[in-house]
Amino acid sequence: MDVYQHFRSEEKPFIDEVTDWKAAVKETFVPKRTDFLNPREQRIVQSLIGSDDDLELDWNGGVPNSERKRLLVLPPYHPPQERDHGLVLFSVEYPRKFASVKHRDLLGALMSLGLKRSKFGDLLFKDGDVQFVAAEEVAAYIRMNLSEVGRFPVELKEQSFEQGLRVEKRWKKKTGTVSSLRLDTVLAEIYRLPRSKVAPLIEKGRVKVNWKVTEQASFLLEEGDELSVRGRGRSKLFEIEGRTKKGKWKVVVGEAEEDSA
Repeated sequence: MDVYQHFRSEEKPFIDEVTDWKAAVKETFVPKRTDFLNPREQRIVQSLIGSDDDLELDWNGGVPNSERKRLLVLPPYHPPQERDHGLVLFSVEYPRKFASVKHRDLLGALMSLGLKRSKFGDLLFKDGDVQFVAAEEVAAYIRMNLSEVGRFPVELKEQSFEQGLRVEKRWKKKTGTVSSLRLDTVLAEIYRLPRSKVAPLIEKGRVKVNWKVTEQASFLLEEGDELSVRGRGRSKLFEIEGRTKKGKWKVVVGEAEEDSA
């Protein structure tokens, strides 16, 4: 059976990568540590090798309820140690009297360092405190080069993971009906916009599906897909409950509340 048929065509390179991890660990018995994987990638890994009796999967994002996690793929007799995941937690110190730091500000500053998004875990915000998780192999580079977020100077301090912020992701959910599961149609429902205003956002690369820019308005969404629209925040298609008598799709969608990492 063709394994690709269970996934989207654009996910083929990642599927091949996971298949290579599996083969390498089985052949060499050497554990494989990945970069941070988003929830969609985690689901793909779990689907491809999660039930393999010859492998153990050990996930760690550093903080409770973490969304982005590093994975250790191990032989079953190789118990993982916490340090094996290679995680560093930074707090961001900034002049609170004069500034505020939002998710988009911090992410923009981190990406301007020229590192891949997969080298960073969750960005955490709570009551003015700001933290983020990073891969240990780039931690020294980040500490040396991240001196500003937005227009304000910042200082990074490494923290123990016991000091990590406990952040609950909050969603404003609602139930609605849509004529199709096209990206533009679902976004219009979530953000209460006409499709004529959603289409330009997609065409200009301002929309991401599962953390990747998607420029096709006709892209078909699936249950569990996470979306983001630049300037409007994150959202999610939680459930597809079936068809109504008029042939529309009944869906449960939600918008992330401000400062969710």
